[in-house]
Amino acid sequence: MNTKKIYIVRHGQTDFNLRGIVQGSGVDSSLNDFGRAQAKAFYEAYKHVKFDKVYTSVLKRSIESVEHFIAAGIPHERLIGLNEISWGKKEGQSITPEEDAYYHHMLKQWREGETQLRIEGGESPEDVVKRMKPAVDHIMQQQNENTILICMHGRAIRILLCHLLNYPLRSMDMFEHENSCLYLLNYTGSMFSVERYNDTAHLAQLKRELSVA
Repeated sequence: MNTKKIYIVRHGQTDFNLRGIVQGSGVDSSLNDFGRAQAKAFYEAYKHVKFDKVYTSVLKRSIESVEHFIAAGIPHERLIGLNEISWGKKEGQSITPEEDAYYHHMLKQWREGETQLRIEGGESPEDVVKRMKPAVDHIMQQQNENTILICMHGRAIRILLCHLLNYPLRSMDMFEHENSCLYLLNYTGSMFSVERYNDTAHLAQLKRELSVA
């Protein structure tokens, strides 16, 4: 298997992010104006990279976040295995104090190694790995794709990084993320390493403008 450089970016901001509403694989939201600005800023910072392929989940917020690269003619493939975790019955709901307490209870259980536990009606981290693995195998088996861009989702990125780096799933919260952040991985043919971690340098100007406003 050949070496690869893998750019993994989280989707830009949506109104659901802004309003504290639970998203997941069952919520197909679009970017808001700020999310589109984040997508443009990411493109301007990385349009010089000669990507062989762009991979996204099948959800709109993922595709819209890299639409400038797709419009530039870079081949694009949507893979359902890259979708966000399903938060089940919690999806589309505002995060009330009660919902927040339940959410943090589940995160605590997962950090203690109970990664088979599902949020009611949704997926467990172990479920996500099972449906993510065929997508990852497909990506890694492409011999002529040495530099790739993957756009996906916060919790799914944490799970993917554990899978690729051979970390136990209970460690996934060590991988912090913001909207439109970048993780850059190098693959030697036998192992992965992280070159950039939750990198948001491309958003510096947007953050400055937001703080002034």
